[in-house]
Amino acid sequence: MSDKPWGGAFEQPTDQLLEQFSESVSFDRRLYAQDVRGSVAHARMLAAVGVLTDDERDQIVDGLVQIRDEIANNSFEFKTSLEDVHMNIERALVERIGDVGRKLHTGRSRNDQVSTDFRLWIRDQIDTLDQLAANLQRAFVHRCDLDPGVILPGYTHLQRAQPVLASHYWLAWCEKLARDRQRLADCRSRVNQLPLGTAALAGTTIPIDRQMVADELGFEGVVANSLDSSSDRDFALEFAYVLTQISLHLSSWAEEWILWCTTEFNFLKLPDAFCTGSSIMPQKKNPDGLELIRGKTARVVGNLQALITLTKGLPMAYNRDLQEDKERVFDSADTVAACLELAAPMVAGAELKRESIAAGIDRGYLDATTLMEYLISVGVPQRTAHEIIGKLVGTAMKQDCRLADLPAAEFEAAHPSLDNKVYDVLGVERAVAAFQSLGSTNPELVAKQVEVWKNKLNN
Repeated sequence: MSDKPWGGAFEQPTDQLLEQFSESVSFDRRLYAQDVRGSVAHARMLAAVGVLTDDERDQIVDGLVQIRDEIANNSFEFKTSLEDVHMNIERALVERIGDVGRKLHTGRSRNDQVSTDFRLWIRDQIDTLDQLAANLQRAFVHRCDLDPGVILPGYTHLQRAQPVLASHYWLAWCEKLARDRQRLADCRSRVNQLPLGTAALAGTTIPIDRQMVADELGFEGVVANSLDSSSDRDFALEFAYVLTQISLHLSSWAEEWILWCTTEFNFLKLPDAFCTGSSIMPQKKNPDGLELIRGKTARVVGNLQALITLTKGLPMAYNRDLQEDKERVFDSADTVAACLELAAPMVAGAELKRESIAAGIDRGYLDATTLMEYLISVGVPQRTAHEIIGKLVGTAMKQDCRLADLPAAEFEAAHPSLDNKVYDVLGVERAVAAFQSLGSTNPELVAKQVEVWKNKLNN
């Protein structure tokens, strides 16, 4: 039992089946940098409160830094028998500096240690993901400069509804990503609370200084209740939810662009570098990157569901079940980061097929709502105006023409207020220009929003 930090009361070694079944070092080794950071801060605090001498502190810190560098250089041997990343690092430290290394674990447990490492890791991931999301926003904003004045058909129920500027469409994705980034920042504030020093579940009799450790590690505060500290993973679930929401937004974007790439829509051309071909059909250029972003959303959603199920009935305080949380969170964070990283150059490198879009922009009576609102502006009740314009659309459909192609007599017969001025609001360009409400696709308002986003993302 010499390899086990808890083996003093045991008379039999751990069965090999259980040892293999219960090890976590195969995946939690990626927490090594955070584990060393936490341990270095803990050692400095122990010296400050008199548990360690300055020389002992320096030996521990130097040893930990050396171990961290060896792991980073792939020259460190992890042992399954030592169960997890924490014990592998601690055992290596003891082997190098002797009994001084055994003092490092004073005033803490692996329960609060792993929670600290996990919070540090999630905090680092949040910062990385925020930058990746900002890069994608920049790609969308850059598209506004590439596609000035381009008008797209806007859809509801996947049916043509009203015209919108392409730049208005690009900025819609910036808004969604902005809320995702807000959620990341909000989640970070709850992640960024130090659990270290709450020990196994009840605290410690050692006169440690938790606030000193929090300050050194950049935590905003300390977890106030030791039972709560070791028992809960709500910070990890919240992070997993935010990752899921980001993934859902990316999936929605990918789905729309997959449609746009079809011959039927013919709105978009993806860079060849982000497409693949068919092994049998030589003409195919498949949007596999988009399809995989859409598909990988399933694993992110599944990981969140697994974490919810994992934690739904755990009693106070720590339970070994919580070992299962890290792989799910690791996988979701890796997946979303990869999707964001791929999305930015795809957005930047795609091309709108302007001629194809323009050739079909008059289909679908996208200016019908604008004509209805013209009637409202001259005093016709909305419901009445809706019915009148609906009948005019029906007439145009029977004649297989645009509203703007109907003769003036048709408009005058529908309502006396529909005189020659109606032609000033018909057609997608005039319809877009007619919008006035804040947040609409009005060209002047959209141009202002583009500048707002440029300023935001340059800060």
